[in-house]
Amino acid sequence: MLDSYRRVLAHPGAKRFTLAGLVARLPTSMVSLGIVLLVQAQTGSYGLAGTVSAAYVLSQAVAAVVHGRLLDTLGQSRVLPVAGLAFGAFLAATMLSVERSWPLAVTYLFAALAGASIPQVGASVRTRWSHVLDNPRRVQTAFALESVLDEVVFIVGPVLATVLATAWHPVAGLSVALVSGVLGTLVLAAQRSTEPPAHRRVSAGDGAPMPWLVVGPLALLFMSMGALFGAVEVTAVAFAEEQGSQGASGWLLAAWAFGSLVSGVVTGAIAWRRPPVTRLRLGIAALTASMVPLPWVEGLVPMALVLAVGGIAIAPTLIATMSVVEASVPAPRLTEGLALLHTGIVAGVAPGATVAGFVIDRSGSSPAFLVAVAAGVLGIASAQLTRLAGRRQRSVAGH
Repeated sequence: MLDSYRRVLAHPGAKRFTLAGLVARLPTSMVSLGIVLLVQAQTGSYGLAGTVSAAYVLSQAVAAVVHGRLLDTLGQSRVLPVAGLAFGAFLAATMLSVERSWPLAVTYLFAALAGASIPQVGASVRTRWSHVLDNPRRVQTAFALESVLDEVVFIVGPVLATVLATAWHPVAGLSVALVSGVLGTLVLAAQRSTEPPAHRRVSAGDGAPMPWLVVGPLALLFMSMGALFGAVEVTAVAFAEEQGSQGASGWLLAAWAFGSLVSGVVTGAIAWRRPPVTRLRLGIAALTASMVPLPWVEGLVPMALVLAVGGIAIAPTLIATMSVVEASVPAPRLTEGLALLHTGIVAGVAPGATVAGFVIDRSGSSPAFLVAVAAGVLGIASAQLTRLAGRRQRSVAGH
């Protein structure tokens, strides 16, 4: 089953940029959770912690498309180093602001700047795969590999963030995220042999058009999934604290990611007959259904088991969505198209985490899981729009 992965990794330079991308992506699973742990430790409020985390992820969502366009037009070797160093500086300032109890507005500002500058590593690596591989089946396998590595990050990252923050110091997890993000990004940017060519455009109207009838609904779907992820992340921290072990929240999130990792490995090894649009619709429906029991689960072990089963729906949904974008978006705008999905998912994390945080402050963790259920229902509706949009797009193209 792993032969398909070996074939794509055998391409010259593939292992190097894959490893660099893996290290550079650690902040994606550590920073927002690390901010919640740090702010909550300093203030005692999950609601306030959620708003600071929201400032980080919202600015990340707004800036992602700009990053994607710059990566397409200027090239990864020019954009990634600047973004990586800026991210490190602003994240350090955010930690200092919280630790020194600077005015809240200053903390929000630094958190927003850190989010706005974080490098688009996932989109950059996937664009490299699309550039170096000329077989659509192998591209899907490479995208599945990236989703598996995403889940590795989301298994290791939350555990690392919570253990360091609760057992050592509240800023320790964020410090590790800062170092790994900056170093990994610089190493990735230095690998010129696999870098996609820059596609310069004189004006916004130049070049291939973005297929908005496909990408728009997919971004809405990812926004709903982001809200679901954000709600579960914050609620897991509160649930673990109510069970007497806040540090166990990282293990709960790791169990969720492990379920996704297993399904991601299987997804990449299968030659699917169902079209990716159908698979993403089934995936978001299954993910939503897995959220329904969470408000009634008691105990850390049962919660970890339920989350692990629910995580099985995550990777196949993400892989199918990325495959639709890769097949639909012109190569000169592929990084921008993938960044639009990133914009959607991180834009959803902020309201999901914030709403769940305020529900936790008012009513506890169990009712807050219903925020994830509501987000999943919105995702199901977006998936239906995706199907209709795909039909319209084919009609316009004359197929």
